[in-house]
Amino acid sequence: MIGAWMAILALALVAFAIASFALRLPKEGFAVFGAVLLLGLVGYSWQGSPGYPGSPKQPVSEEQSSGEEMVEARRQLFDPVRPKPDYLMLSDGFARRGKFEDAANLLRTGLRDNPDHLEGWLALAMALTAHADGVVTPASYYAYGKARLIDPANPGPDFFLGYSFAQSGEIIAARDTYQRLLENTPEDAPWRAEVEARVARLDQIIANAPMLQ
Repeated sequence: MIGAWMAILALALVAFAIASFALRLPKEGFAVFGAVLLLGLVGYSWQGSPGYPGSPKQPVSEEQSSGEEMVEARRQLFDPVRPKPDYLMLSDGFARRGKFEDAANLLRTGLRDNPDHLEGWLALAMALTAHADGVVTPASYYAYGKARLIDPANPGPDFFLGYSFAQSGEIIAARDTYQRLLENTPEDAPWRAEVEARVARLDQIIANAPMLQ
């Protein structure tokens, strides 16, 4: 298991190095490209644990690990220097420990006074999805939508939403979500290739599954 993670991390570092130096990725794109790599690692870790109703409960340490990775992946999309409101910091503390319902409750309270806080809405959407074992509920879908409306240029809402749809078996919804993100992604965006690859993989799944067409 440790060896597999070391290989994954090594590949991520190589990809970042190629994008940074060989492809001359501009410095302003480093943070977002790093976030895409981190999102991929989060996805790998989530794939390793059952996310369907009736599956065995995961050990607390694994829930904490997933919560930690979820918070860090989201934070990579935002300026680390910009101060975060207290309610988001407290919520992240609960999410890191796998207490997603408590995290969501804090976020709901904070967003009443900060209705235009993009990161707060994205954090709420992710906490609600995690609390539902990866299933996109009406409440989490609404929160993802609010985050998207506040800043359509931020890839986070549709990236996480598409990933959650795919993990819960909603292939068509996942493909449509990634396609929407792709249509709103500039040609030179560092995350564009990753989104294109996900759309292509989902198209292949749909083509090979008549029941999805």
